[in-house]
Amino acid sequence: MTRTTALRILWPLLLLPLLGLGVVDAADLAAPDTDPKAKGPPLQSAFGGASEPDQPVKSPLPSPPPGKRPSRGQVQEMITEVAKQYGVERALVQAVVAAESNYNAHAVSPAGAVGLMQVMPATAGDYGVDTTQALFDPKTNLKTGTRHLKRLLRKYDNDYGRVIMAYNAGEGVVDRTNSNVTFLETLNYTEAVINNYQRNGGSRPTQAALVKVRSLRGMRNSGKARRLLKKYLDPSLLSLKVKPTLSLRSLNPAIHEVGPESRPMFELDVEAVR
Repeated sequence: MTRTTALRILWPLLLLPLLGLGVVDAADLAAPDTDPKAKGPPLQSAFGGASEPDQPVKSPLPSPPPGKRPSRGQVQEMITEVAKQYGVERALVQAVVAAESNYNAHAVSPAGAVGLMQVMPATAGDYGVDTTQALFDPKTNLKTGTRHLKRLLRKYDNDYGRVIMAYNAGEGVVDRTNSNVTFLETLNYTEAVINNYQRNGGSRPTQAALVKVRSLRGMRNSGKARRLLKKYLDPSLLSLKVKPTLSLRSLNPAIHEVGPESRPMFELDVEAVR
């Protein structure tokens, strides 16, 4: 057989993989399996498409309990009681509640944080609160959030700037960045809480923390922020293309409210802090 003749015989076989065809296994000729899970991963179609694998189902967000939530005045009375019980300055607890939920005991964030101080169920578990629904109880929520603030105050030696940053971004981020958190949402949150704290008559010196926030805000635009992330955080995070969506004007503590009653407790001047 000449080489030319052999190629004429073999070339149709060489095209089979390109056409999506192949050798049929005897097992494929048997009766179809009634259990689709036994088929393994989805097969590629002849046109290059593939059936999508099942996507993980997200857990539903907690549902607030029925009934009327406590009024702002009632919440303020509870704040006074709880702050005194745990030895945390009332003005700080009040500022966090205003920024987190605008005094809405039934608030639920897209991430699943619950109640007046927007406590995550996992964090609540560290303080003995075993059910998410318990966090809708305003007194339980205030106690849990205030105890967390108390622990942060001890850890960071009453440095309110770091405490507020850690309450928003988490202790791990604050520690790994050596307190140089450049996440825009955290910077906006920290500044808003401190401003609210000062208006509520807070006694701790917090002006240095505001200066630090403005400095960190400037670092975002100079490239220093990325170098800090590269130095202190997991390098894989640098590949994430995430753009912050929270601006000072959109920092509305009433974001959890629905209806015409939704209005911000405060509004900051963007130009004043640039």
